[in-house]
Amino acid sequence: MKNTYFDLIEQSYYFPQEGFDLRDGGLTFHGISLKYLIKKYGTPFRFIYLPKIGDQIKKARNLFNKAIKKNNYKGNYHYCYCTKCNHFSHVILEALKHNVNLETSSAYDIDLILNLFRDKKIDKNRVIVHNGYKTDEYLAKILNLQEIGFKNNIIVLDSINELNRIEKLANGIKVKIGIRMAINEESQSSYYTSRLGIRHTSILQFYTDRIKDKENIELKMLHFFVDSGIKDSLYYWGEFQKALKLYVDLKKQCTTLD
Repeated sequence: MKNTYFDLIEQSYYFPQEGFDLRDGGLTFHGISLKYLIKKYGTPFRFIYLPKIGDQIKKARNLFNKAIKKNNYKGNYHYCYCTKCNHFSHVILEALKHNVNLETSSAYDIDLILNLFRDKKIDKNRVIVHNGYKTDEYLAKILNLQEIGFKNNIIVLDSINELNRIEKLANGIKVKIGIRMAINEESQSSYYTSRLGIRHTSILQFYTDRIKDKENIELKMLHFFVDSGIKDSLYYWGEFQKALKLYVDLKKQCTTLD
C-alpha cells in the first residue's frame, strides 16, 4: 500500500476548505487558479484576497450584534484594526472601507496614520488606540497627533511608570488613557508570567492615587488580553470574570470609563 500526501490531508482535514475548490485537477481560491499564479510568479508566493477582510469584519460585528440583542446590552461594539497585522496600504484601505477604528503598536504606525489623514482616508475623529511598548519617540508622535487635532487618541498604559512619562511630554495637554490589566498566563504556557500590564490588585489604587483628580488625564478604557483566545475553559472564564469585576469596581469611581 502506498500512502500519499493527499491521503494524509483527506484523513486530517476537511478539504477543500472554505473558498478553495478543485477544478480540472487544479486548486482554485474563489475561482482564481493557483496553478496560473504559480506559473506567472513562481514559488514561494503569498497572496491576499481582499474581500475576505470585509467578510471577517462583518462576521465579528454580526456575532457581537446578536449577543448584544440577546442580552439587552446597553453598550456598543467597536471594531479596531491593528495595523501591525499588516501594514500594506491595500490591506488597511480595504479595512477602512468598513469604517473600522485603528490600533497602533509603534512609532512607525503614527507615520502611517498621518499618511492616511493626508490622503483623506481618515479624519481627526477616528478612534485610535495606542498599544505596545512606548518609546519616547512613540509617545512624542502620539502627542503630536493630539496637538494637530486628533480627538480620540487612547494611550494604553502597560505600566504605572508610563503615566509619568506621558505627563512630562504632554505638558498640560489633556490625554485620554487606557489601563492594561496583566493576565496570569496558563500554567502550561512557556512564559508563565504576567508579561504586560498592571497587576489587577494594584489598578484601583493606581486610579485613586494617580489619575482620579487630574484634569488633564481622562481614563477611557480597561484593556486585557487572554493569550489562549476565547476558549471555553476554566482558565479563560476565570481571567475574563476577574477583568469584568475590576471594570465594574473601576466604573463606580470613574464616569469617563466606557
